[in-house]
Amino acid sequence: MAIGKLSSYDGSVIVEVDYKLHDTSEQGWWGELVPTEYHRLEDGDGYIIEFENGCRGRCFLKKKVNRAVYGLSPLFCYHFRGNGLLE
Repeated sequence: MAIGKLSSYDGSVIVEVDYKLHDTSEQGWWGELVPTEYHRLEDGDGYIIEFENGCRGRCFLKKKVNRAVYGLSPLFCYHFRGNGLLE
């Protein structure tokens, strides 16, 4: 997994994330992410993900209910999906 950043539309960084980008195409891109520290994330749009190589894009988050990462605090795995080109 790679390290990236999850931000709100106003540009403020919410949390660093471990992510795996599964697919990129002209129709869209998607993958999975896990926050590196506990932070409550709501499902839906309103997020910008920045990847390790500096590419950024708006994305939609959906919590994967059947998958949690075990640790001291509850960390959940999220599915992210974006459309358009990554900048």
